Amino acid sequence: MSIEKFQSIIKKIESASVFVLDASIPKRDYVGLDLSKNNAALQMIDVSSSADIDGYIKQHLKNKNGKVAYGGYLETRGLYQRSTYFKQQSSSLTERNIHLGLDLWTVAGTSVLSALDGEIHSFKNNLNHGDYGPTLILKHQIADFIFYTLYGHLSLASLSGLKIGKKIKQGEMIAQLGTAEVNGDYSPHLHFQCILDIANFSGDYPGVSSIETLAFYQNNCPNPNFLLGLDSLTK
Repeated sequence: MSIEKFQSIIKKIESASVFVLDASIPKRDYVGLDLSKNNAALQMIDVSSSADIDGYIKQHLKNKNGKVAYGGYLETRGLYQRSTYFKQQSSSLTERNIHLGLDLWTVAGTSVLSALDGEIHSFKNNLNHGDYGPTLILKHQIADFIFYTLYGHLSLASLSGLKIGKKIKQGEMIAQLGTAEVNGDYSPHLHFQCILDIANFSGDYPGVSSIETLAFYQNNCPNPNFLLGLDSLTK
């Protein structure tokens, strides 16, 4: 599987028709958000607190007159230092702090939609502190090319009644966003990630990389904006 083939296939899909959150929210109401270590404004808040991050994001949306804040692909973040799940490694090269998906931050309960036609590959409640919480993975096939999309930080109810192999249509509601109490202790958001080769993972896949493993994950997890087309919309 190659990232070049993925890109050539995705280029044929009209990004304006691809939504992973409530499609009644127009993409013109999406605003870019920087949660990287380079954002000096984050030095003024406690990034270990989901409540403080939530307040920061809500104020950012208010300032930008937006409804969804998005960003984070390959962003190096300091907020993972609060969790031993990411800090168990012994050096800066092996510390996992580089984000591999696209985050879309908005209110809990917002509908989550399938990006494309597909089927349920797997699902799981990932319970580590700072982990995905309830997570759903879909399998997609376009011509002879198979790839996957991951939807993390969902509500607990989103996992009820799911069946592996169930067919899903593009734009179909597949879940809702969870609260900090169930989503790994984050401000409500969707972690959306594209995966070319999922290997033996089920209901989970690394969403944060170390510098040491970045080359592999960058090639296996293309920028979700290839699908969503949000980069040109930043306010």
